[in-house]
Amino acid sequence: MSNVYFTPYGVGLGHASRLVTIAKSIQDKETKVKFSSFGEAAEFVTRSGYRCSNVPPVEFSWNMQGSFSFKNSLSNIPIWFNNFLFQVVKEIENIIKFAPNVVVSDSRLSPIVSAKLLGIPSIVILNQIRILLSPRLHSFRIARLFEDINAEFIGNLWSLSDQILVPDLPPPYTISENNTWNTASVRKKLKYIGFISPHYQVSNTQLEKALSLLQFSKSKPIVFFHISGPLYTRIPVIKKILQGKELFDKHFQFIISEGNPNGKVVPLHISKNGWYYEWCPIRDELFALSNILVIRGGHTAISQAIQFGKPIISIPIENHAEQLNNSNKISKIGIGTTIDNKEITPEKIVCEINKILANRTYFNKMDEIMKVSNKLNGIENVVDIVRSYIR
Repeated sequence: MSNVYFTPYGVGLGHASRLVTIAKSIQDKETKVKFSSFGEAAEFVTRSGYRCSNVPPVEFSWNMQGSFSFKNSLSNIPIWFNNFLFQVVKEIENIIKFAPNVVVSDSRLSPIVSAKLLGIPSIVILNQIRILLSPRLHSFRIARLFEDINAEFIGNLWSLSDQILVPDLPPPYTISENNTWNTASVRKKLKYIGFISPHYQVSNTQLEKALSLLQFSKSKPIVFFHISGPLYTRIPVIKKILQGKELFDKHFQFIISEGNPNGKVVPLHISKNGWYYEWCPIRDELFALSNILVIRGGHTAISQAIQFGKPIISIPIENHAEQLNNSNKISKIGIGTTIDNKEITPEKIVCEINKILANRTYFNKMDEIMKVSNKLNGIENVVDIVRSYIR
């Protein structure tokens, strides 16, 4: 009997969903799996049917407008350090009790440190090696120098793991290029494995059922507002989007998903052509049906959009450097556009949607990159690597 211990970062659902996907392929009669996390990720893992140990949170701070708060995050450093130490102690206890053959972390450092102290092999799945500061600080040379020094320091800590797997496309298509490139301390261990999202095959029956449920027509564009991320960042954006429901009705059919893992799964009819989900159980069908996806700048959401071949309108969290850089790459490679979090209006959303619908270049470029993505099966690559430790 073999054991695999999964430890996703707790903010948002992207990290947890990646490891849940891997766990489904790993767990069998001969292999047990267990998780540890915090926040919404822990709730998601439990709801997915897996055992999950809760650990103290180490997370960024957000203001009431839904943007990243550098000031509050800075003031929370003593709490982070304290909770990080508690995490290490808790993870050591969990690892000793569960006795895994390998620890698989997604963007959490404490399990890597704990595994190293106990002499247990570890793998980290990571698309943010460099902790980037807000773009408004980049005009200061000292800020850029801090980023470089911090990247090498953190990189050395990530290198405590046996392998660093980047769930992204290889250069030049890497979505997280600014977060992963140019860090010397990890360069030898980096391995680009492709996106860790299932290559869903949605049947025509599923699509027809979804169209019937939402009373949608194939003759009018469909837009899916898939708003994920920390709670404080979701709600302000969703409120702004909801203000445009009457205007949207004139141009397209739409669905808004709140991304609440504990929310209701029955949609609310909010306008003539619009529906609202607290938690959307037919997300894959809607990714397949939609002409355009409106998402945040999170890596997982972007990777899923690419796998479905759908142009993107990204609304990155304000001052969130990783999401801002991911969104810039979307525009750079021509698979979508970006709306500044502070400039969200119904009119702006309609303008961007119409711009993409009127320009086949976005769709053609997305098709090209989707083909690159389809050649890399990130799930199989991770599963093979994990199994190499438990055979």
